[in-house]
Amino acid sequence: MIRKFKTDDLDVIMEIWLRTNVEAHDFIADSYWLKNYDSVKSMLPDAEIFVYEDNGTIQGFVGLVENYIAGIFVSQDCQSHGIGKALLDQIKNQYAELFLHVYEKNVRAVRFYQRESFVVSKAQADECTREAELVMNWKKQA
Repeated sequence: MIRKFKTDDLDVIMEIWLRTNVEAHDFIADSYWLKNYDSVKSMLPDAEIFVYEDNGTIQGFVGLVENYIAGIFVSQDCQSHGIGKALLDQIKNQYAELFLHVYEKNVRAVRFYQRESFVVSKAQADECTREAELVMNWKKQA
């Protein structure tokens, strides 16, 4: 079930955020994610967040700031079960256009977004990590 974020969810989604970032971005030092943990935690409640919950357990979430996807995060043991796609479909139903940044080395995520009709509009370097990232856009078909 997909539902809106509740304040009580914050600690659980932050745990998912940290674990999935560390696992998906082995090319970035774990210290980067740990250093940013508190600032992300303070900003998350200001974003629009949907969580995917099954039997009372949060398995993933998506965060948006307007039509910018700040991230889709799914617990590692729940990946490749359609949760990320379900979360993405939820927000595609609400917006005519979406965009995001994804690290080029995160090949699995890049392929996922390409499968979901996102196209690369720009390649650039992330200011903080200096890693190559792609800006990807999606538009609802008329």
